[in-house]
Amino acid sequence: MAMDVVDYEIKGAEMQFVEIELDPGEAAIGEAGSMMFMDAGITMDTVFGDASGAGGGGLFGKLLGAGKRLVTGESLFTTVYSNAATQKQRVGFAAPYPGKILAMDLRALGGSLICQKDAFLCAARGVSLGIFFQRKLGVGFFGGEGFIMQKLDGDGLAFVHAGGSILKRELQLGQTLLVDTGCLVAMTPNVNFEIQYVGKIKTALFGGEGLFFAKVTGPGTVWLQSLPFSRLASRVFAAAPQRGGSREEGGVLGGLVGGGLIGSVLGGDDE
Repeated sequence: MAMDVVDYEIKGAEMQFVEIELDPGEAAIGEAGSMMFMDAGITMDTVFGDASGAGGGGLFGKLLGAGKRLVTGESLFTTVYSNAATQKQRVGFAAPYPGKILAMDLRALGGSLICQKDAFLCAARGVSLGIFFQRKLGVGFFGGEGFIMQKLDGDGLAFVHAGGSILKRELQLGQTLLVDTGCLVAMTPNVNFEIQYVGKIKTALFGGEGLFFAKVTGPGTVWLQSLPFSRLASRVFAAAPQRGGSREEGGVLGGLVGGGLIGSVLGGDDE
């Protein structure tokens, strides 16, 4: 399928969204639940698979595309937003949590990009969404977020989302970087990726950084995020009340309220 060439604008600071401008007949594909708004001339169509046609025509190709998305934990269906009007129309896609949206020109990156399985936000029609398995067995057992990744193929624009701030590193031949497995957002296919044990059992148990690092070796480009969603979710869960109510209710103030002391004083109960 021919790749649509779209214009775009990324807006916002902490909670960004990307606004894509479609010429008549052009279309964009979006992850389920990512659409923010669209002009009246945009039509929506939910398709089985990734809508790229990369798996071949017919039922088999659709099943192949849908199967790839299922393995990466995504929905079996993709939404296509097409401009059915006679003038330019716009559609917006919003980031799911605080961070940055990155515009990836697949043509400039050699036609492929490897990214975290939940990083894809939207793309121009024609971008193929596949899966990327790490070749080494150790990565499969211990890679966590880094084991099964998405592979974006094509020569158009794809938009990925990352949490917090973004660091882009250009790695030279043989240059190595050790990364928390959740902080690796994307990399070019020529980057070598493997899992490395932290080394010291005391560090592994009490350092709070996990047992393994992602070891990336150049040449190539890697994109890192400062706030992986898994880290954000764990902090929210740790701060949330575990037995209902707020944290304050379990403290001294909660005991006073629960015991009726404050209510008695305010209510003038002299008994």
